[in-house]
Amino acid sequence: MNGLIGKKLGMTQIFDAEGRRVAVTVIAAGPCVVVQRKTQASDGYDAVQLGYGTQKASRMTKAEIGVCTKAGVEPQRVLREFSCSSTDEVAVGALVTASVFDGVKYVDVIGTTKGRGFAGVMKKHDMGGGRMTHGGHSKRRVGSIGQCSYPARVAKGQRMPGHMGNVRVTQQSLKLLDVRGAENLLLVQGAVPGANGGLVIVKKALKKAGAA
Repeated sequence: MNGLIGKKLGMTQIFDAEGRRVAVTVIAAGPCVVVQRKTQASDGYDAVQLGYGTQKASRMTKAEIGVCTKAGVEPQRVLREFSCSSTDEVAVGALVTASVFDGVKYVDVIGTTKGRGFAGVMKKHDMGGGRMTHGGHSKRRVGSIGQCSYPARVAKGQRMPGHMGNVRVTQQSLKLLDVRGAENLLLVQGAVPGANGGLVIVKKALKKAGAA
């Protein structure tokens, strides 16, 4: 199995073996319950569907309730699918803990960034803006957004003010410094997307699979 569902708890700092201070993000990874096991024979591929957190059945769709009922587990707040090997012995209803990351050096963390509302170009795109002196009329504006008579339109992809944040972001190849299996905690070097308490998906790093 290549990942788990978790929750971002916040950031702190630890000291490595050489005495250097390292900023880390603490993630509560699991425990997740196995809701469904997909195989080559029945579905054409190997994967497991994990559930995280319980909730009222009235807040779920009938399809989700049916999956949980068939597995014999309580209604789950979050359902996500993870790829796995055909040789992985994963039983429906079993609990999966942070110990699946034992021996893993790098992880990819998927989260939803904080919503910033409507933002101008200086905040959203880090533009410099115009002169701030008396008489300047383009202090925090976009500036020129196209040409005159030809092509007489705004070019595609032009950076402009608009909605900022609240998007799905994958932070790749973050170093996994510590796995505390008894507490289901992961200590990941650096920052991960989202606010404290936000849902995150932690997977074994795709680009550094097997890296030491």
